[in-house]
Amino acid sequence: MVPHLITALTGPINELEQRILDSMPAIERWFRLEWMEHTPPFYTSVDIRNAGFKLAPVDTNLYPGGWNNLTPEMLPLAVQAAMAAIEKICPEARNLLLIPENHTRNTFYLSNVAQLQRIFQMAGLNVRVGSINPEIKENTTFELPNGGSVTLEPVIRGKYRLGLKDFDPCTILLNNDLSAGIPGILEDLHEQHLLPPLHAGWSVRRKSKHFECYEEVSKRFGKLLGIDPWLINPMFNQCGEVNFAEGTGMECLQSNVDALLTKIKRKYKEYGINEKPFVIVKADNGTYGMGIMTVRDVKDLEALNRRTRNKMSVVKDGQSVNQVIIQEGVLTHEQLNDAVAEPVVYMMDRYVVGGFYRVHADRGIDENLNAPGASFIPLAFEQSAHTPQPGMKPGASTPNRFYMYGVIGRLAMLAASYELEATDPEAENYD
Repeated sequence: MVPHLITALTGPINELEQRILDSMPAIERWFRLEWMEHTPPFYTSVDIRNAGFKLAPVDTNLYPGGWNNLTPEMLPLAVQAAMAAIEKICPEARNLLLIPENHTRNTFYLSNVAQLQRIFQMAGLNVRVGSINPEIKENTTFELPNGGSVTLEPVIRGKYRLGLKDFDPCTILLNNDLSAGIPGILEDLHEQHLLPPLHAGWSVRRKSKHFECYEEVSKRFGKLLGIDPWLINPMFNQCGEVNFAEGTGMECLQSNVDALLTKIKRKYKEYGINEKPFVIVKADNGTYGMGIMTVRDVKDLEALNRRTRNKMSVVKDGQSVNQVIIQEGVLTHEQLNDAVAEPVVYMMDRYVVGGFYRVHADRGIDENLNAPGASFIPLAFEQSAHTPQPGMKPGASTPNRFYMYGVIGRLAMLAASYELEATDPEAENYD
């Protein structure tokens, strides 16, 4: 099911789709060569916005939840990708310890944990779920909305290893984005593979660094295709010292918002786009759709009310916000049942394994959809992310549209790979 694009401006996207389809052998070879040089993140999900005139990733998650929102058809693909990923890292792997987020009461999140457990069991591993939440002092089973259950066990830390009672894993998979910082229990595990690495967590990671890497990737990809990289890249600025609660650092925010809006207007003029530009201001670290606002005019920032300031001042786990990224807003002109929608692409190792549409009936085309009230409509990328249908008219074929989304998702994943290399505290320095 492909949401219809509610715009006459599908011209450029259809052109981009055609260009991507025509260049498919070159694109796949380009990715192949990139993966020879760079290691893909273990798993990734990417939020994409399709404005009709522009298609761009707006967020890249290195600890994706939501695996339970994917279709059953995608399972074999995820299992194959999991096998490939594990084989590369630890071919003799037998036991895998999965460490989830600490908010144990959220059964929808725990359904995602159960789905990950299922994927890795089917990939041939013994998988148990270990919690680093101090509240979990004994094995605790949670019933799930789909009738299944998941058991969380308290982790046990040895001198150099992490495990459970009677369970010694060689690989530890984190599904916890470390927003509250890196817990000591996860440090100095030199004998086990920890995936993703600790510096992929939000205590270290910055969105501005990611989009700086994505800008580099989009320029190189744009050159390959002979397109303006702006068509696939959201421009951004960054502001390092903002305190919404106290109202300080607002001049930095206003001047950066103003500069970015001016750049977007220039691009809209160049392409004859009659839409009102906007920017998204969001915490430079953190996730869960917290600490985000849409700004359509720099004057809006002068009159921020207390509620908005409070909303912007903290993100997940009560972490305060003082660094923000100001990102070019990308409209979503896709709709499902009269509600705005955005595709989310899921990848494991270097493979696209599935995705879904995030749909929100109460949000506008220029607003963040990752908010309470969102629903998820599964997409089966399984036949499409690597098997487009050549010869079909652009915009008419579901597999072609999804192939294009898979390409953009993989570009963001490649940028994440560059980003992790650049921020690796243990990287060898050859300067």
